[in-house]
Amino acid sequence: MHIHQHAKLSIAPMMDWTDRHCRYLHRLMSSQALLYTEMVTSPALVRGGARHLLRFDPSEHPVAVQLGGSDPAELAQAAMMCCDEGYDEVNLNVGCPSDRVQSGTFGAVLMKTPELVAECAAAMIAASSVEVTVKCRIGVDEQDPQEVLPRFLETVRAAGVSRFAIHARKAWLQGLSPKENRDIPPLDYDLVHQMKRDFPDLHISINGGIESLAQARALLDAGLDGVMIGRAAYHSPSDILLGADEEIFGIPGRKTPDQVVHEMRPYIATHLDEGGKLHQVTRHMLGLFAGRPGARQWRRILSEKGHGADAGLHVLDEALEAVTRAAA
Repeated sequence: MHIHQHAKLSIAPMMDWTDRHCRYLHRLMSSQALLYTEMVTSPALVRGGARHLLRFDPSEHPVAVQLGGSDPAELAQAAMMCCDEGYDEVNLNVGCPSDRVQSGTFGAVLMKTPELVAECAAAMIAASSVEVTVKCRIGVDEQDPQEVLPRFLETVRAAGVSRFAIHARKAWLQGLSPKENRDIPPLDYDLVHQMKRDFPDLHISINGGIESLAQARALLDAGLDGVMIGRAAYHSPSDILLGADEEIFGIPGRKTPDQVVHEMRPYIATHLDEGGKLHQVTRHMLGLFAGRPGARQWRRILSEKGHGADAGLHVLDEALEAVTRAAA
């Protein structure tokens, strides 16, 4: 299956959340959805020697890496490193509104300089052996998205980018925190649909506020090429990912949350043997039984006992037993 097909449903890059342990879990739940790394900055890779941040398990394919930066030459170097590591796509972040990102002159603030984004994208494309994509907002601050977004897409398309993931909200760089920027600015799905009509040659995924597979299916049926889900996929992964292959990709059969726990055991055992901590993996599993009997006990046992110095697979087994008893 071509990566564009996998991009019918993707799991958004989320700082501090979509690390390699999270992605391994998500891949066990859906064989088809496109997974994204947390944003990795090009300065960290090129100047900071942080190549270890690119580590991933081969089972995660198809997996995309998201880069943050605004220096074309440095982004090109970083993109080359990502290709060498074996990623299936390199994505440029033009959407993150955090102060830390703004101070580095990248993320959502780049919506103000589409020519620079185009220059960065062109450099990355020249250096990459895989597709380079862009994740953006509909605008920032006082910009009028109706004017800004079409010009942005047109400018960056001219540099060779043909796939965009659009977070259907403005970002307010002053006055709202990154968390507030995920909720307060109103969603404008209509504008994203308009962009697909105006740029039929582009592959456009929509992001922001999507909470169910039914909603994702409706957006695809309305003509968009892809749907990117963030927090709902993280907090209630079973509701989104366990049905994704069947409902979005037409591949029958789905696992149960219990099966996923059992399939995670060898991965966790290896992580522990290598000196890792249980909670580094299980923190991503807290929502596995969300909305199901025993969900509270599951979260409580993993949260309270998963941080201990001797926390091992017995904690996972205890939590699963609690779920089994609650469901009986």
